[in-house]
Amino acid sequence: MLLETKLPIRYILTRIKPDIIRVLLISIVFQGLKTYFGANLPLIPLQLPAILGSSISLLLAFKISQSYDRWWEARKLWGSLVNDSRTLVLQTKSFVKRDFLLPGPESPLHAMAHRQIAWCYCLGDSLRGQNPVPELQKHLPQRELRYLESHTNKSLALLDLHSEQIKELYEQEAINAFQQVQLDSTIVRLCDAMGGAERIKNTVFPVTYRLLVHCFIYLFLLTLSLGLVETIGLWEIPVLLAVASTFFLLERTARYLQDPFNNKPTDTPVTAIARTVEINLKQLLQASEIPAPLVAESFYLL
Repeated sequence: MLLETKLPIRYILTRIKPDIIRVLLISIVFQGLKTYFGANLPLIPLQLPAILGSSISLLLAFKISQSYDRWWEARKLWGSLVNDSRTLVLQTKSFVKRDFLLPGPESPLHAMAHRQIAWCYCLGDSLRGQNPVPELQKHLPQRELRYLESHTNKSLALLDLHSEQIKELYEQEAINAFQQVQLDSTIVRLCDAMGGAERIKNTVFPVTYRLLVHCFIYLFLLTLSLGLVETIGLWEIPVLLAVASTFFLLERTARYLQDPFNNKPTDTPVTAIARTVEINLKQLLQASEIPAPLVAESFYLL
């Protein structure tokens, strides 16, 4: 996630470098055409590129709006995951009878909290297409790791282990029926949020829309170049580059926002959020070793 700090110019220019090079070539080509074939070039009134530019602005505004909606929904889902992770451990701590809350890793509270920490890291890594196993090994016992080996969706398997433990607590009369329902409701909310994040990840923004916008931008630049080359001469090159940079930056911003789990500076900071959950839950357990919050890498947070 980008932070409220000054973005490096290199980062911004790198995003649109290929498109700007193409626009520069277009400008140079039209300057050459004017020099050698000026009398044969068609006269393009500036009203035509102005109309095209207005249309492209509307298309980009729609795309940015839809992309931001996807990004913001992903952020809200992960915000709910933080709340429900805390709720799950708080409910377990207050519901389970004291006789079952023994110190050590065999305690139901300890197992539930560490499994939930592992679940947050696992879901984030899975959404980003990364291997979640190294992080799981830090928080889960061997028997649970062996159980996860046969599962493709390891986040769902961890929720299954949560449900099994809640069922065992009820059968052991460590919690009553009402408390079991409350804990199961929290698991359902976690599962719903996970499904929402997976839906965003697996639903591709229409590629044809991006191609259409790019075609319109280049058509606009071609007509604008023809219109300017007859009026301002060599100044057409910097003017065209400035206008093109604006359009391409907006389009690229929308493209990155539409994929909030692509492991880029603009995505949802799932690793930092998982670290926050880990800190909160370990403090509830009164653990001796509490990790520090994730530090931002210059201008963004993972």
